Amino acid sequence: MPISPARELAFALHDAARMLRTYADQRARELSMTRAQWAVLKRLYRCEGANQSELAEMLEVTPITLARLIDKLDAAGFVQRRADPRDRRVHRLHLTEKAIPVLEKLDALGEEIMGQALDGLSEPTLNTMRDGLERIKANLKTSLHPGV
Repeated sequence: MPISPARELAFALHDAARMLRTYADQRARELSMTRAQWAVLKRLYRCEGANQSELAEMLEVTPITLARLIDKLDAAGFVQRRADPRDRRVHRLHLTEKAIPVLEKLDALGEEIMGQALDGLSEPTLNTMRDGLERIKANLKTSLHPGV
């Protein structure tokens, strides 16, 4: 049975995303890091001082999953929990100085990974692809959250 071009695109998107995740996992191990830990450090860099529930929501992971990741990053000296001055039940997450050079290496690695993944694609093609993916995301967001 033939598959529509739209379904072929869905399969290609899924396969490309899976392969990109697998390759990023593999390369992150070179820096003794997991892709999940990488994501936590990068998001925390952008949102310094977030609490664990806020960060879990941003990363779309369960709070317990994030707690385990934070425990490992804390033990490695990359993240520290600090008491919230307004609510002693809450801990705010902060990067340590030790995390900065690791983030710089991860940023360079991310550029390298994407350079390899996108090799041979022109800038106009990349812009068209990005615009198309943004439209797909917007369409799905509307379907997932009607009326928002």
